[in-house]
Amino acid sequence: MAETDRKRKSRIGLYTAGLKAYWPQFAGLKERLEGYGRFIEGELASMEGVEVFNFGLVDCSEKGIEAGEYFQRNLCDLVFQHIGTYVTSDAVLPVHQICKAPTVILNLQPSVQVNYAKTTTGEWLAHCNACPAPEIANAFNRAGIPFRVVSGLLGLHETPAISMADETTAGRPEAVRAWREIREWVRAATVKARLSRSRFGFLGNNYSGMLDMYSDFTMLQGVAGIHVELLEMCDLAKRLAAVTDAEVAAKLDEIKAMFEISEDSPSDPLARHPEPEQLEWSARVAAAQERMVADFNLDALAYYYHGADGNDYERLQSGFIVGHSLLTAKGVPCSGEGDLKTALAMKISDLLGVGGSFCEIVVTDYLRGTILMGHDGPFHLAIAKGRPILRGLGLYHGKRGSGVSVEAKVKDGPVTTLGVTQTGDGKMKFIVTEAEATDDPIMAIGNTQTHVRPDVDPDTWYERWLVEAPIHHFAMSVGHNAGLFRKVADLLGVAFVRV
Repeated sequence: MAETDRKRKSRIGLYTAGLKAYWPQFAGLKERLEGYGRFIEGELASMEGVEVFNFGLVDCSEKGIEAGEYFQRNLCDLVFQHIGTYVTSDAVLPVHQICKAPTVILNLQPSVQVNYAKTTTGEWLAHCNACPAPEIANAFNRAGIPFRVVSGLLGLHETPAISMADETTAGRPEAVRAWREIREWVRAATVKARLSRSRFGFLGNNYSGMLDMYSDFTMLQGVAGIHVELLEMCDLAKRLAAVTDAEVAAKLDEIKAMFEISEDSPSDPLARHPEPEQLEWSARVAAAQERMVADFNLDALAYYYHGADGNDYERLQSGFIVGHSLLTAKGVPCSGEGDLKTALAMKISDLLGVGGSFCEIVVTDYLRGTILMGHDGPFHLAIAKGRPILRGLGLYHGKRGSGVSVEAKVKDGPVTTLGVTQTGDGKMKFIVTEAEATDDPIMAIGNTQTHVRPDVDPDTWYERWLVEAPIHHFAMSVGHNAGLFRKVADLLGVAFVRV
């Protein structure tokens, strides 16, 4: 994907709705509402990675048609409808019949309360944004137009001179909550826009027999817009042959700066101090992986390989995890065992800036009330607690494969897991859990592991989670992000369950 597409700003449409008949009757009302619209435009424009297209006032059906064409021309990813005052629904319906971008209705009142003693009809009309909201919702529903609503206070930093009420509401909880929701909708729209321009690699095959790993590539492209590039091990081997000693040396320096190199595990004979040749091989393979990602313009990768004993590709895959962890840290999430669905979960988390580490269930600690979650890699280094450890492994937890693996845990505090599954009717579904990561001991076996405490006991959580038919991998992110993931699911048209 071209760098300009990777950094493409989210195109956010905005207009303020009102009634044309009011303007000659109530002096200053039109300009006042336009000022509210400019305030919202400024708040949106201050968000990272956003380009705002403010049409201005839509106050009749003709203006609605113009606005719809304006947003359509500018390829808006999301359109905010700010209800400024009463508006007939026939004025705003054409906007969204023409431009099919997802719609969020902003039901934002300028003040906590009107000045009852002094309020005139014109003053009241500047505060009656909730009045037409049900009419608009009803018209949208009957016309088959999906919509979302954010209600609260406008959040102005100062009161307009024309106002008879106190409109300085920026610190009010109703404004803080509303703007948190608005920002999350913008972030979700950015994820959707960037996913639709992304390229995912699928290298090798799935782990044989893991039926939950098998993915419908067409479904993934149809829902998320991602392009899936099918890669063979010879594509990577070709790049490996071109890697120079200078590249290997530079990659070794990168590895030593980012990881702590372990001694032998005190408990597991399979987990040992990495030999110099293992580290050198991991660095060489990492350089080849980086070349392949660049050559195929990849934004994420799912991978797995197994073959006949002793063949060159078997040796090549033994160096995968370190390089894939490095790529994950650089915004190219990599998921093992050919798990393309979890690569998507990791990419969504990464685009939101909340991490996205490759995980599965490790073991339950009933004394602590925690569930250990992790894998033998890859790991998102940006959300690690301390420096991750590299260990040499004879086998990757009893299955085929060996090499250098990552041992680490996620930072203490709030975490959210995002699982992407495929249902029996072939649809995509998000399964999300908010929990707390705790600083408790982990096993020295060369696997990433984090103690995670859900808000119920482990067995209750297992029962609720398993009935949703998850796959056994998921992405772990830092922070409580269920609201964000719900919005991404909404914009993608994906079912969402919070466990």
